Amino acid sequence: MNRDYTVPLWLLKLGALLNVYFLLNTPDGDPLIVVPARILFAVSAFRCLFPVRYEHNVVFHDSILSSIFLTRLLATFAEIAYVFQFSHVLRVLDTEHVPFVSALSWLMVVQVAISQVLVWAAILTGRLTLYFYEELGWAIIFAANTMASAYLYFNTGTPVTHPILLELNLLFGAVYLPWQFLHLRMLRANAKRDSVERGESGLLRAIHVRDRRTDAESWGGPIGLSWMIGYWATIIPAWVYAIVHLLAAR
Repeated sequence: MNRDYTVPLWLLKLGALLNVYFLLNTPDGDPLIVVPARILFAVSAFRCLFPVRYEHNVVFHDSILSSIFLTRLLATFAEIAYVFQFSHVLRVLDTEHVPFVSALSWLMVVQVAISQVLVWAAILTGRLTLYFYEELGWAIIFAANTMASAYLYFNTGTPVTHPILLELNLLFGAVYLPWQFLHLRMLRANAKRDSVERGESGLLRAIHVRDRRTDAESWGGPIGLSWMIGYWATIIPAWVYAIVHLLAAR
């Protein structure tokens, strides 16, 4: 069924309001908690206003602000920042300094850097299979986050003041990892079906080419829509906001 996503893409802009609210109400405190949060809120608000999909340079608005290159550049900073924040949270909650937990937390940071290299390579070469490996990296990141949280929650005792942070990690892992499996299947199918983009170099395409579309297939169908809503507009921003208010004053 070839559905149209015009209305959902307009409604996505409500996520910009939520992110601006979070940004304006972020308290001062531990910079390792606060700075990544502010970066995420600002970039997520922008992405809600000017959504794009890297594959085939799909945009909602034919505007210079819908540049694939600009969006990816901002997203690179935001993704490294908030994954570092999540890894830092694990180390803060790990009051017993368990080597296993520390190793998993730093694995998250290393993996997000690798995923940035992969997604930039995908954009610059047009090879869709690289998007699969980039997203596989995100599965590794949140699997590590879930395993470290489970260890802290069930094996070493939960910090009395912030058990909800570990519970949120576990809840997200339980929902996200099965969803990511479906996402990876979709990316694998896309990579097998599509060939390398031709024409301008990948860098020039990322800067100049904007293919305005609103059909569901171009935006990844329900999987792609749920990814945008959860990542930019609801789940991730709200999660980071909760972390800020619980830990920033430490």
